[in-house]
Amino acid sequence: MTTSDPSDLSRSEPPTQVPPPSTDDSADGATRPDDAVVPAASSPDAPASRSEQQPTSAGGQPGPTTSSGATGATPGAGSGSSTVGSDDPPPAAPPATTSPRPERAAERMEKAEHPTQEADQSQREPERRPAGPRIVALANQKGGVGKTTTTVSLGAAAAELGHRVLVVDLDPQGNASTGLGINPRSLEASMYDVLLHDVPIDDAIEAASVRNLFVAPANLDLAGAEIELVPAFSREMRLKNAIASVSDDYDLVLIDCPPSLGLLTVNAFAAASEVMVPVQCEYYALEGLGQLLRNVDLVQRNLNSALRLSAIVLVMYDARTNLAQQVSSEVREHFGSVVCRTVIPRTVRLSEAPSFGQPITVFDPTSRGAVAYRDLAKEFAGEPA
Repeated sequence: MTTSDPSDLSRSEPPTQVPPPSTDDSADGATRPDDAVVPAASSPDAPASRSEQQPTSAGGQPGPTTSSGATGATPGAGSGSSTVGSDDPPPAAPPATTSPRPERAAERMEKAEHPTQEADQSQREPERRPAGPRIVALANQKGGVGKTTTTVSLGAAAAELGHRVLVVDLDPQGNASTGLGINPRSLEASMYDVLLHDVPIDDAIEAASVRNLFVAPANLDLAGAEIELVPAFSREMRLKNAIASVSDDYDLVLIDCPPSLGLLTVNAFAAASEVMVPVQCEYYALEGLGQLLRNVDLVQRNLNSALRLSAIVLVMYDARTNLAQQVSSEVREHFGSVVCRTVIPRTVRLSEAPSFGQPITVFDPTSRGAVAYRDLAKEFAGEPA
C-alpha cells in the first residue's frame, strides 16, 4: 500500500467533513484539521484494545492523544485500514454511538426494576389512616335497625382480639350502657356531664365485664342536651375535644348515635374519622339512608374533612325471605366494596343478651350471632377470618 504525497491533497477535491459526535463527556470536541477522518466510536458493549483504538500516523507513530484518552487524527493519516487518495473520495464514517449519561442510565434501570412504584404509592395513599385510634360513629336515623346491638357486640368481639375498645353511649335511651352491665341510675358522671358541664370523659368511663372493653355511659339526662347545646360555644366539637384527651389509651372508639340527625349525631360525626351504617334487610331501612349520607357529606365539607363512610353492615338478615336477599343485592350493587362481606343473621339470642347485661360473645359464645360478630370484627380490623 502506498501513501499519497501530502502535496497532492491540495490539488484534489476536499474530503467531505464529518461532524464530530455530540457527546457530553468525551474529548472529541477538541480541534481537528479540516481533512481529518473521524474514527468510529466503539460500542460500550464490545470495547477494543488500546492498540486497536489508537490509529497510527503515516510514519507509523501513534497520533496525539487528548486528556480523556481519545486519539486525534493528523493530516494525511490513515484510519488503519483505508488511505485517503487524491482521486478517491474519503470513506463515509459509520454513525457514531454515544454512551448514555450515567445518571440517566441509572434512572432508566430503576424505573425498569420498579415500573409501578409510583402507581402503587398513589393507590396506597387513600388507605392510610390518621395516627391514633380508629373513631367510628355507628349511625342510622331509623330506629330499631341494630345500631346498639352492633356497637356492643362489635366492641366486645374487638376486645377479644386484644384491642382496647371504648364504647361511647350517645343515645339518651342508654341501651349500650345497660347492654354492657352498667346501671344508668347509679352513675356519678355521664356523657351529659361531659358535653354540657365540661367534666373530663375519663371521670365518666366505666369498665365492662369483658377485658379491654370500656364504656362512657349515658342516661335520660342526655335527652335535654339537644336543646341545651344550641346556645353553647363550639357546640359541634364538644365530643371531639372530650375524646381527644383519652385517645392515646384506646385502639378503637365506637360511638353509638341516637336515631336522629340532631346535634348529638353531628357531634359524633365531627369527632369520628369513619362512619359505619347498620342496615336492616327491609325496605324501610333503605328510605333514610340517602339523607344520612347527605348529612355525612355536609359534615365532611364543613366540620370534619377526614370523615368517610367506611362500612355498611347488613343486619337482621333472614335468608328464608326473598325480601332480605333483594335488599342485600340492591345495597351491594349500589355501594360496592363498602358493604361488609359478613352478614349478621336474625337470631333470638341476640335479642336476649341485653336483658342479661352481657354482649352476645359472653352470653352465648357459640351462637350464630356471636360467630358473625367475631367475623365482622376481624374483617373490620383487616385481620384474616
